[in-house]
Amino acid sequence: MNEVMNVHAAKTNLSRLLVRVANGEEIVIARDGVPVARLVPYASTAAPRQLGAFAGKLWISEDAFETPAWLMDAFEGVGGELPFPATAVPVRAPRVAEPRRKPRAP
Repeated sequence: MNEVMNVHAAKTNLSRLLVRVANGEEIVIARDGVPVARLVPYASTAAPRQLGAFAGKLWISEDAFETPAWLMDAFEGVGGELPFPATAVPVRAPRVAEPRRKPRAP
């Protein structure tokens, strides 16, 4: 049988209620004696994924996981040519905001 519990009691005992629900019980939460919600155990509706579903359908080149030399140089701070279209971008000086002045009192 479902147990009916008011909102305040449900909030106070939520952890205990979750344990009971995980064990298969159903609990009805009521506001002013009127049922408004039902706590029930979670049942997954998704089917488990089948391993190897794409076996033999995908191809990855042998150099797919090799890091290009220019990228390694960039991470290590070593000079070198950047690949096209990347070029050296001139660095602008950051703009500094002027401090706000307080309005004068009349």
